[in-house]
Amino acid sequence: MHMVVSEACGELAEFTFIHCLTSWIPEVRPIESVDLQKTWDFLQGAIPVFTHQAPKDTSDPAQMHEPEKGVTDIVVCANYQAFQRENKSQVADSSQLLRRYGLSLLLNHVVLLTRTRSCPLEAPPKPPPVPRWKLIRPQNKNVATSEPQKCASPAPEHFIGFASAFVSDGADGTPEMLSSIGSALVSIAETPDSAPHAPDSPNSHEETQVTTAEDKKKDNDDISDDKHETSIKTSAVDKPILRETWVVLDDFAKLFQTLLVFHKPHVYPHNIKQSHFKSNVMSKTTQHGSGTSSSSSLHTGSPAIASPECLDVSGVYYLCVDGLQPSEVIVSFSALHPVGENETSLSARSAVFAALPHSWTCLQSHLPQILIKTASSKAAVLQLPAGRHVLRIHVRASLGYNFHLCCKTSFIFGDEESVMSHLTKEGARFTQQASSIFSALSALVTSFCDEEQQPALRKTLREAHCPQNITTVQDKWKHDKVFNAAVYHMFCKALDRDLTPQERFVVQALTADPLLFANEQSHAHADSKAPEKWTNRQPTDPETKAATVLQAGFKGHLVREVLNASKPGTEKNLLVFNTVSDMLANIEKEANNNAAFLLRYIVDNSEKKAELYPFQQDEWSTLTYADYSVTIPETANSWLLVFREVLIVPEEMLLVPNISCPLPNVLLRVINNDTGKELDLVCNKVPPHIYQPNKLGFTFVADVITPETPPVGAKWRMRLIGCKKKDLPKLSNGNQLSSFLAKEVRDYYIPKSNCLICRYCVQVTTDVVATIQFETSKSDVLVRLSVLDQEQEVTSNTGKGLVVLPVVFFLANNDTGPSDSEQKDQDGSPNKASPRESDDGDDGNAEKSSVSSSDHEQLSPSNTKVHKYMVQAEVLYQSWDLDEFSLSLIQSLQDLEKSEMKESKDADSKRSSTTASKSHDGHKSGAPKGSHKGKGKKGKEGAAALSKSGSKLQTSLDLTKPNWTLRVVTDTSQSESMEMKEDREREEEIKAMKETWETSEPGRAAKASESRSRFLNQEKEKAEKTESQDPDALKPDPSKTFTPNTDFSHYTR
Repeated sequence: MHMVVSEACGELAEFTFIHCLTSWIPEVRPIESVDLQKTWDFLQGAIPVFTHQAPKDTSDPAQMHEPEKGVTDIVVCANYQAFQRENKSQVADSSQLLRRYGLSLLLNHVVLLTRTRSCPLEAPPKPPPVPRWKLIRPQNKNVATSEPQKCASPAPEHFIGFASAFVSDGADGTPEMLSSIGSALVSIAETPDSAPHAPDSPNSHEETQVTTAEDKKKDNDDISDDKHETSIKTSAVDKPILRETWVVLDDFAKLFQTLLVFHKPHVYPHNIKQSHFKSNVMSKTTQHGSGTSSSSSLHTGSPAIASPECLDVSGVYYLCVDGLQPSEVIVSFSALHPVGENETSLSARSAVFAALPHSWTCLQSHLPQILIKTASSKAAVLQLPAGRHVLRIHVRASLGYNFHLCCKTSFIFGDEESVMSHLTKEGARFTQQASSIFSALSALVTSFCDEEQQPALRKTLREAHCPQNITTVQDKWKHDKVFNAAVYHMFCKALDRDLTPQERFVVQALTADPLLFANEQSHAHADSKAPEKWTNRQPTDPETKAATVLQAGFKGHLVREVLNASKPGTEKNLLVFNTVSDMLANIEKEANNNAAFLLRYIVDNSEKKAELYPFQQDEWSTLTYADYSVTIPETANSWLLVFREVLIVPEEMLLVPNISCPLPNVLLRVINNDTGKELDLVCNKVPPHIYQPNKLGFTFVADVITPETPPVGAKWRMRLIGCKKKDLPKLSNGNQLSSFLAKEVRDYYIPKSNCLICRYCVQVTTDVVATIQFETSKSDVLVRLSVLDQEQEVTSNTGKGLVVLPVVFFLANNDTGPSDSEQKDQDGSPNKASPRESDDGDDGNAEKSSVSSSDHEQLSPSNTKVHKYMVQAEVLYQSWDLDEFSLSLIQSLQDLEKSEMKESKDADSKRSSTTASKSHDGHKSGAPKGSHKGKGKKGKEGAAALSKSGSKLQTSLDLTKPNWTLRVVTDTSQSESMEMKEDREREEEIKAMKETWETSEPGRAAKASESRSRFLNQEKEKAEKTESQDPDALKPDPSKTFTPNTDFSHYTR
């Protein structure tokens, strides 16, 4: 089949039937006349280069079948389009130039590029041999001229050969071109893609037939005309013929617009295919991949099928390429669009394939390294330099898509989980550098006694570990010191112990560094105690000189011993060789780990902060992470706290939490426990942040809102990602995650003059860490939630419909604290909030749950302070508006509350009168004590009555009416240490005051009740008289709108 395809149909765009028949991936490269050298360089490496063949020896069969150099695994074609010029003059020039090379403007098609040529077609004749006698005394030719001679260098000749079946014989080209027309006949046989050994390239000589005019003339002399016609018909039927000609490089850009480079997927050892379609288009998709070879396949998961209701089919994938040499990834992208749409809609909804550099520890955005937009099928080449590269691939299409990735370098492709697990390992360049250093060190140990090889091996070892950007002698000396220390620490790590004095001497001889442990010994003896006779005494000058002489002598002796042991041929050298060989045998058991430790120690302890090795460019992609997973309870339409733990940061490090949860409404907060401030969020996510080590750690708090139908067995997972090889933060309470218990209160909303929604008192017996959440039935209500201690604000937060205090630390009262009466005396000048309970209004003040008593003393201004915590919520800016129906409901609730208060008042009056009579008869001085005791009983009974009424409201609460919900979440182990009840302190004080009055004056309550009833009767009689005299006076004015009474100040708690 001829390599010819018509591109006249505009709907097919970049589509070619060669891709469908052969599975070759077509890459479109534009031909730019301003940059022809780039096109020429590419063609020289892609297609064969024409060279003059040396005379072959017919007796040697190997020379007869020697293949031509420069054969590659790709097929390159060129394409020219009809009427693609801007004006008519350009069309005329293009048509004339095409006719010159035997082509027609009307028959636009694809031509096959066969060879490149930078020399004449015929080899220049060899000069005649020079007689031997002229070589004895060769004489230079002297040219007598007054002008300086210049050697004119001929211009380079660049020709490109192309083959086509539509090259006409009437080309009006130069004689050189005319002689080349028809000199080569090339045909391409269609071969199945599953046979990689089949030569399906036009450059293969097994499928190429070349005939010349002289060969045809000889055939005509040997055979008859009939046989000649038969042979022509047979050759025309069996093998289609392509005629070849040459075109000058300058004219090549004028003839053709694009290059079509066909890549053969089967020659790439690493490739993967991915498909994604809507369910109504294809019910089954396949995913193939290869990790080590093209013949193996890897299924990374179930096929992805999109819902037919979604507008587009989209997907996000990750690609990691790690190589020692520059890599090329061939990307073939095909999209499926609805049938019947016009070209405008297709161009507006073109499928998109974009690959962008990605990093989990950085928010910086990058431009796409490759961007493909197509309505059918298109391919491109992603060129990557040496090193490790992580790309995030975004794909979108109307009905479905399929893409194919091919590369000669191994790569990792898949979801975030599969790629991130690979990034915890060291990169290829790091491994190669570490292996080269370790191999050079092992070779030095092996040939330590060889007098001839040891100097060269030492030089090789230094070249392996010394960076090229270190040029000065002082910097090289410092780097050698770091390397020698790295060798010593590698031996200690491999042997898992401290080295003996003999082994330390061996390391000094191996590194040829007598002063390797000089600084270490000075630090070791820094804390040693001097003899008693030297205490409080300064050495004299003779003593100082004597010590200096001894130190110099010992240093000289040590240097001589080390140098003697490192010199081959000595007894010390042989002893060192035996010892270091035994040590090396233990190290080589885990050669990769020890080599990585050796190189990592050099990088971390080098004084030079600049880049030492090329692999340091890949350090940003090396990750380490830890997962924390929690199962979400199956509760519908509810707010849940799923995670709250304190993490201790050991050193300065960059961290980023990555949340994975099937539920959409998930929020994570991070609070610095030392300052009580919450880290800023970016798009409701915790951004990468450099965490500094602190005393109380950082609290990570996560909450979710479950939908109406929560998924079964859903899990929330936080992946804490750090860069490089550093220890991640640890949980303060070990590896066990906490479980939580929520205390929930619900009630109807009743407007009040002070804008309070609710107010609850919190009492704890031990230090308790809690998370408080408040939400309203109306989503646009502005609410302020705050925690008070002795009426001083500890922490607060403002929200719209929902507000959360992530971490609140409730301190228990000490037994040595002041009494209630002393505390009342101090109410006039209350103590300020402690630094641990910061008085700023930031969202969420968090404290570590395991704070020691010393920390309490340091952070609290007074160790005997009595804490009295209040949790209250209030409406801001009168943002909770109620309709008439809600107001009528509130009026009924108020009436119900009045009746309950009246019943409780009657019962209390009877009980108080009985108690008062008994106390009056017993002892008058005990009345205050009785009042205090009665106050405590009434408080408990009132709380019990409130809890009963509250339980009734919760069981019969109508969620369609204005209501609110308060949740206080604590650890399950601390749930019994907290008690929360409604704040009715004002009502209890009024009741206690009335009881005191009744005790001092029995019957006062009855008299007050009679006086009130008498007053009401009088007012009722006045109203009846007024109505009987003027009935129209009491009729309501219809022009005025009825407004219910909204003054609820008498219900203020």
